[in-house]
Amino acid sequence: MPWVEERRLDDADVLARLDSRGALRALAGAGAQVRRALVSASDAGVERVAGGERPRSVLVAALGGSAVVGEILDVLAESGSPVQVSCRRDGPLPGWVGPLDLVVAVSQSGRAAGPLALAAEAARRGASLLTVGAVDSPLAEVSARARGVHVEVALPAPTSRTALWSLLTPVLLAADVLGLADCPPEVLERAADVLDRVAEECRPGSEAFVNPAKVLATGLDATVPMVLGDGALSGAAAGRAAQMLARTARVPATHGVLPDAASTVVATLDGPFGSGLTDSRPDGRDIFADPYLDGPEVPRLGLVALRDPGLDAADAALADAVLQSAREAGAVVLEQEARGTHPVERLASLVGLTDFAATYLALGLGLDPSVSRHVTDLRDRTS
Repeated sequence: MPWVEERRLDDADVLARLDSRGALRALAGAGAQVRRALVSASDAGVERVAGGERPRSVLVAALGGSAVVGEILDVLAESGSPVQVSCRRDGPLPGWVGPLDLVVAVSQSGRAAGPLALAAEAARRGASLLTVGAVDSPLAEVSARARGVHVEVALPAPTSRTALWSLLTPVLLAADVLGLADCPPEVLERAADVLDRVAEECRPGSEAFVNPAKVLATGLDATVPMVLGDGALSGAAAGRAAQMLARTARVPATHGVLPDAASTVVATLDGPFGSGLTDSRPDGRDIFADPYLDGPEVPRLGLVALRDPGLDAADAALADAVLQSAREAGAVVLEQEARGTHPVERLASLVGLTDFAATYLALGLGLDPSVSRHVTDLRDRTS
């Protein structure tokens, strides 16, 4: 039985009413986030990060919707660079961090306890500091006391999930300054253009059968979703997509990256959500099954394959084989190919689309993508 009401997705008034904090509007402004962050980073003097010299290592302190910043930096870091990139969500700060290292602390509000504590400890040890967050926040104060560089998040967004490009852009620009990754301003400007094109294609007024994000959302309806990246770059986008499906659409989702995840994905095809048990169970996917006598229909595996055209032939062939197996097992297979020449552009095309898809899936289910009653209850119980 489908859960998504497609009529909701094509009704602008319903979407506006459900989307109480403007998540779709914030996602549509992702390109503007990149451009404004470039200005903020320049005004903050991002070229001064770590004294303009390559650090021994980089540790990214971020959690929740911001945690993907570190994962993306790790993927984009030059393969031949001697600088280790690591990610940390909470303390303690690793013992090896010292004056030769750079700590990047990211928090939209500038108040997240984990990044704030890690930044403060890094400052105490004399490490270089780059912080990204709200102006006049505790994180900004820590950076100022340590003579670090603080980049203001200038454009409002309802959640850190919808502020990704405001948080990510200064970090990528700093990585370019330090020679860790090839992310100059002109590349980030092109990524902003890609995000603008995605926003135009996925605008709320575009009908469900032509809007690629709405097509993806309805394709995942009543499935058990798994997001698969066919390489490191698309793998970072897959992790982000799984987080957005869980946190925004409230649909539990797993993710994996090829080649390591190939056997894991294919093994699930033998289980209850693939073809493994449908021959012996009357509640498989029998169109003649009576839901009152035979029980509810078993949801199918929904495999979202994020494809990177920059992969070599062998890696692409493995991805093709995995998807063929999934189709033969009856899984719902939805492929999305990255667009653009530079890795940052291709990443932007995948992340932009799947962010919209997760938001439309929430709205199609009748949920507010920015407000979760259970998350609010959890905060109340732990505050």
